[in-house]
Parts: sequence; C-alpha cells; structure tokens
Amino acid sequence: MRFTGGCLCGALHYEAEGPPSAMGHCYCADCRKASGSGFIPFMNFPADALRITGKVLVHAMTHADGREAVRNSCAACGGLVFGGPLGASDSHTIYAGSLDDASLFKPVIAIFARDAPDWVPIPASLVRYQTMPQ
Repeated sequence: MRFTGGCLCGALHYEAEGPPSAMGHCYCADCRKASGSGFIPFMNFPADALRITGKVLVHAMTHADGREAVRNSCAACGGLVFGGPLGASDSHTIYAGSLDDASLFKPVIAIFARDAPDWVPIPASLVRYQTMPQ
C-alpha cells in the first residue's frame, strides 16, 4: 500500500509505504484553526515509512499542559501537509487533504469530538473519542 501527496504547488511531497496506524478526523481547536475548517482529516504513519522531500515552514506551539504541536507547511505556497518534527519524531501525521488520491482516506475515528462545533456533523460511522485516545 502506497500513499503519495503534497502541497498545493507541488514543492513539498511525501510518499508513505504501508497502512497508516490511524485514520480519522480531529476536531480540536488547534486543528480547526490550523486548517480553517471544522476539523482536520489525518493519517498517522511511522516516521520510517515516510519519505518527505521539499522545504518546510515549521510552526511549533506549546500547549498549557506542556505538549508541543508541530505542523509543517510548504515553504513556497504555505499548504499544510504534515505534523511532527522531522528527524525527531517516531511518527508523523499526514493531513489527508494533501493526498494525491483522496479515495485512499478511510477515516474510522473522531478525536476531540467534545470540541466539534455545532455546525460540523460527525459521521455516525466514526468511533468517537472525547479527547485523545490512549
């Protein structure tokens, strides 16, 4: 199984081999604000299953509880592509909107469902977690 994708202009690209460890929607406030939408569709992959090429613009944010969220966008067009610090993380979150073949995305979970705005319906088929699952 192979997943490919990248940013809007094509300068930042990825290839992932094998199935993702998770596919779903994140409704947390950070993901909503980063995406400009009601949620972010995501897929998690082990870092060693991913090959990322191109220049990234890194945005890191430290939460009140000490967790750090790192999001990576294309340095040329600003398109949001993946999460996690390159070279310092054992896994990365690929934002499913960046897939070359959108039909490969098959979400099964909804995380931070407690934060979903009233105007965003959560599909009934998704297993809901009020926060981050263990």
